[in-house]
Amino acid sequence: MLRHFDARAAKSLSPGQHIIISNYPGLRLTATATTRTWVYRYKSPIDSRMRQTALGHWPAMSFPAAIVAWEKLKADREKGIDHALVVKTNRQEKRKVEETKSLIDVENAYTVRVLCDEYLQGHVNQHRAKKGRTEIARMFNTMLGEVSNLPASSITRSIAFNLIQSYATSSPVQAGKLRCELGAAWDYAIDSGRLPETVANWWRLILRGKIRSKGKTIEGVKIGTAKRVLTEMEVAELIEWLPNFTKPLEDVLTLYLWTACRGAEIVSMAGSDIYEKNGQVWWSIPKHKTKNSRHEKATDQRVPLYGRALAIVKRRKLLFGDSYLFPMRDRSSHIQQKYITEQVFYRQPYSKIRPNLNRPRLTVTHWAPHDLRRTARTILAELGCPDSVGESILGHMLPGVVGTYNRHQYDTEKQEWLKRLSDHLEGLVA
Repeated sequence: MLRHFDARAAKSLSPGQHIIISNYPGLRLTATATTRTWVYRYKSPIDSRMRQTALGHWPAMSFPAAIVAWEKLKADREKGIDHALVVKTNRQEKRKVEETKSLIDVENAYTVRVLCDEYLQGHVNQHRAKKGRTEIARMFNTMLGEVSNLPASSITRSIAFNLIQSYATSSPVQAGKLRCELGAAWDYAIDSGRLPETVANWWRLILRGKIRSKGKTIEGVKIGTAKRVLTEMEVAELIEWLPNFTKPLEDVLTLYLWTACRGAEIVSMAGSDIYEKNGQVWWSIPKHKTKNSRHEKATDQRVPLYGRALAIVKRRKLLFGDSYLFPMRDRSSHIQQKYITEQVFYRQPYSKIRPNLNRPRLTVTHWAPHDLRRTARTILAELGCPDSVGESILGHMLPGVVGTYNRHQYDTEKQEWLKRLSDHLEGLVA
């Protein structure tokens, strides 16, 4: 401890040592390997803890200048001001402001568009079929509008409601799908930690149960949402009319009736999917081609072929071998289910597509290809087919505990009831 400052003593300090100036309580000069620093050490007037604050480096700050700084801080302490605590608090507040700003910048950069893209890449592209992936990407690209550029964390209930409601009146089905996919995208972002758990998923909460399809309108007449099932008389008339289609179309529509399978499964049929066992020809639909492909417990679907369905498959297998039996012209892939639907609509008497071009017009009207699948299932029920067998023929997974415990494939029963269906359809035509 020195009563007066000694420059030679200051220069001779080793790292970690310090000089206390007795005439100025709390003032000391501390040494490190490279610096000498004036420090004011004191007891806090706020919490009585010992604190210290740096005044400046010697010799840049002379002894008299250090005394001036010490006197100011000592006066502040006597007024109840803890200078070191003030500096610490200011530093913490500054850091908090910077962190908040940084967080805001990150949130602003994480827009709805970025969130949707991550959902597409991380989930949709991994678990959905190509058709589903394409449709969801199209919705995000065309339906988000200005909402696309908003920070995802800033979406309010009002913003979510206005976006979905803008489509609900004119396109309720599309509005419902958009709401569902955005809800799933928000769940994905929250699960991955890209959105805080405190962010509300408004897409799940708005308009629940309030978006309903009004059904089709044909020639100004509302058809509604009723599911079309052709009568037996209409089925007979339609079968007689089918040769007016091109051969691929006629064959696909015939297979709808004779197998009750989905259109996407029919058009993707390949010759390699056909095999014979114990005199029975089977069409084995690989799991990845079915609508159940995403379900772990789903299996390949086996369809026994009879009557016209068997004749069609044998004829087309002779033409195309193990490749797609309904190929596109360049053989790169198979024709699409959408093409079948479009061609059926094109031949409806109320179709206004290319009205000046003459073509055969359907005599059985107001139906779509999928209605033939529903018609075949209805005929099976009318013939007495048990529900479990009928649902298995459709390729539906049995629901609830029945599906969990009953893993029977119903191959024998399928043979019986699809043979009956074939005979019944031929009987209608006869």
